[in-house]
Amino acid sequence: MTNTTDTLPDSLKPSATDPEEVRKTVKSKSAVSRLLAPIRGTLIFASVLQGISAAAGVIPFIAVGEVGRVLLAEGQIDADRAWLIAWIGVAALVVRLFFQMWAGAVTHFADADFQLDLRRKMVDRIGRVPLGWFTERNAGQVKKALQDDVGDLHHLVGHAYLNLTAAFVTPLVALAYLLWVDWRLTLISIVPLIAGIGFYAYQMRGYGEKMTAYNAALGRVNAASVEFVQGIAVVKTFGQARKSYGRFLEETHQFMEYFWNWVRGLIKISSASEIVMSPVFSLVVILAGGTWFVANGWMTPADVIPFAVLGLSFTAPFLTMSYAQNDTMLAKEAAERIVALLDAPTLPQGTSQRVPSDSRVDFENVTFAYDDRTDVLKNIDLSLEPGTVTALVGPSGSGKSTLAKLLPRFWDPKRGQIIIGGVPIHELPSTELYKHVGFVFQDVQLLRASVRDNIALGRPDAAQSDIEAAAKAAQIHDRILELPNGYDAIVGEAARLSGGEAQRVSISRALLADAPILVLDEATAFADPESEAAIQDALAKLVAGRTLLVIAHRLHTIAGADQICVLKDGEIAERGRHAELLEQDGIYARLWAANEGARLEGAEP
Repeated sequence: MTNTTDTLPDSLKPSATDPEEVRKTVKSKSAVSRLLAPIRGTLIFASVLQGISAAAGVIPFIAVGEVGRVLLAEGQIDADRAWLIAWIGVAALVVRLFFQMWAGAVTHFADADFQLDLRRKMVDRIGRVPLGWFTERNAGQVKKALQDDVGDLHHLVGHAYLNLTAAFVTPLVALAYLLWVDWRLTLISIVPLIAGIGFYAYQMRGYGEKMTAYNAALGRVNAASVEFVQGIAVVKTFGQARKSYGRFLEETHQFMEYFWNWVRGLIKISSASEIVMSPVFSLVVILAGGTWFVANGWMTPADVIPFAVLGLSFTAPFLTMSYAQNDTMLAKEAAERIVALLDAPTLPQGTSQRVPSDSRVDFENVTFAYDDRTDVLKNIDLSLEPGTVTALVGPSGSGKSTLAKLLPRFWDPKRGQIIIGGVPIHELPSTELYKHVGFVFQDVQLLRASVRDNIALGRPDAAQSDIEAAAKAAQIHDRILELPNGYDAIVGEAARLSGGEAQRVSISRALLADAPILVLDEATAFADPESEAAIQDALAKLVAGRTLLVIAHRLHTIAGADQICVLKDGEIAERGRHAELLEQDGIYARLWAANEGARLEGAEP
């Protein structure tokens, strides 16, 4: 295959320096250091134990070498010395096993406590983040952080530091002993290690930049494949299958070109590094050097034995460290994601003992921005009287859903405040706030539990009759009875619900919770017209004594609302009843005309 690196996009070409990669490396190290701070002392203690174990583990090999020298020495054999050395080796082996088990137990018990404490902190943090934080993430991302990422730290805590300690102490003790035996042959014995490190350093030149480019290329391949698979029906319908497939093939080809050009130059150097650091090569070098020394009378044959036994310990730890590099990198990446979760902004929890006097809601000069730069809502003044229906309408992106989500405190306003029954919502504890505010949004969230438990989530002690009444009001009772096991059917297993059916289950949950304030953001988006009308009728019967905030694109569903607010660019442009707004012949009138026109077109045969 010819070299086609010049044809790759700039993002795939390695650069001499990459400040972003340096920043990521520093960030990874600081994230790991921060997470491990509570158990740093324990890890140091365990490393000391492992150091003693590693040093003791070298002694049996030293004993083998020394016994060989005694047995092969000229003259009469000193049997007592040989037995003494042998027993020292046995004792050292026992010490090694004891301290190794002790060190391993310390790190693994520390890891168990560490993971438990870390997950508790993460759950506590998740319990205090704004509800809007969850709308930006799916359950899989949260599960990965809590379960998978914390699990990825096990190797680092339970094994990595012990392995590094052993990899450092073992060759150091062996080196000290061999220098005592013969410093000249010792220098020859470490030649494979020096050569291997040189090869490895050459092989790793620009690794960070190239790995970044590799991940970028792989990400484009994944994106192209997902785009092709998920959009296959559309692209085939419009005759674009060949074009979409061509993009996938192009990204795959570029990835393979880049990867091959990268690894092709590493194959020879990697093979050379593996060979010179292999135990066989080290043994050959030691025996060749020892033969030369013995032939020249610089040392006796017996003195070569310690080098043949211990000389192999120089390269093996280095190989162990290089093989463990991938696990360490995974742990660093996991630590970054965990720290990001632990640093997620939280909403201050209210501590007021005051209880709202009624279900009146007041938005007072409310301004909100997602990024602290662009205001999504601007100076909103709005009052929702008890027992009334207030509808929010407007073009897409006008801020309807954002305004609705400020009431159940998905986020806090940038300026201004929201008051329920005379009490600002930021002063209310979460438990008290959600006794007064219930909500149903487009994105339905049902637990993998029984239908009964999903409906009774806000009132776990609710009677079956109350659960069924809520389900009937939401027009989902009959459908539930058709499921295997009825209300005991598990959602996602026996209970396979459509989008509209799941939405009605969530509506019944909000109704059963009986909060005096309800927020419905496109609550009927997935319901067919017949079910939608039934749901609206049920909600109309239950509105007495409640404050209802509704968002709907289908304007005919909110024509009877007590108050309609028209939002445009984050501001209330119009407000009033349906007839009043039509008379103004403004934004609402145009939206109504467009909505009615779309309905009539949809009704045509």
